[in-house]
Amino acid sequence: MSSVSGYSEIANEQLDEIEASDAELYNDICVLSEFILDHSDKAQSLSSALTTKDGIRFRLAVPDHHPYKVLWSSGGPRVEAVFPYP
Repeated sequence: MSSVSGYSEIANEQLDEIEASDAELYNDICVLSEFILDHSDKAQSLSSALTTKDGIRFRLAVPDHHPYKVLWSSGGPRVEAVFPYP
């Protein structure tokens, strides 16, 4: 996983699949991801938190695209995954 880009390999693969199937969803995820990466303190205050074996991960809903969420970590910060999550 590359922390330089701000996206994990898993997130990059998921975004490639979404880009190929739903351009509007892809664009909205990119806007949300940029917000997370540029304003992680504000994004953290809007996110719910999950405790995983790898530490705390934050989950933020993609506006107007229920049930899609962006899972991210504050170290970096970095987008870890993008997927439908109830």
